[in-house]
Amino acid sequence: SAPRGPVSAAGRRLTASGSYVVEDGGAKVARASRIWVEGRHDAELVEKVWGDDLRHEGIVVLMLDGIDNLPEVMTSFSPGPQRRAGVLVDHLVIGSKESRIAERVRKAPGGENVLVLGHPYVDVWQAVKPERMGLRTWPRVPRGTDIKHGTLEALGWPHETQADIARGWQRILGRVRTYKDLEPNLLGRMEELIDFVTAPGTR
Repeated sequence: SAPRGPVSAAGRRLTASGSYVVEDGGAKVARASRIWVEGRHDAELVEKVWGDDLRHEGIVVLMLDGIDNLPEVMTSFSPGPQRRAGVLVDHLVIGSKESRIAERVRKAPGGENVLVLGHPYVDVWQAVKPERMGLRTWPRVPRGTDIKHGTLEALGWPHETQADIARGWQRILGRVRTYKDLEPNLLGRMEELIDFVTAPGTR
């Protein structure tokens, strides 16, 4: 039968992230190493683009429910040489609260086995290329205005309730088909995290 989904130039089926599909392989047994993301929208975007790869590698992605929880989560996880932690963070820029928390984690016991990487966007929504939404750039949301509410309001979409936010995100996520629909700032960080937690010697 004809291959389903994207196909490489050589005719091999590709995952949404551009990797080759492993035709004979289901998911592996989960590794001890893990990747964390900040929240649900990050997790859904990572699943949509990298889910096949992560299952093949046996990588479980977990939610922090906010960067403030990172030190406690890492203490509980007890990272080690064979038990690495990769963390994807929103708005990881010099001088930000996020960068200070990441530095604390790096200096904590086992911190050399934790890799905290981030993209510069306030929210992962902005890691979707605006062209996918028919925009030149994402709307500029004033400081002090919630980024999700402000974005939806600027787009003229319903934005008052959590249900509005959820529906707005699903519309955005629905425009993402492959890694090509995401900004390089997110792609590079995610690939680094996957390499870190699947390095030889990790479990």
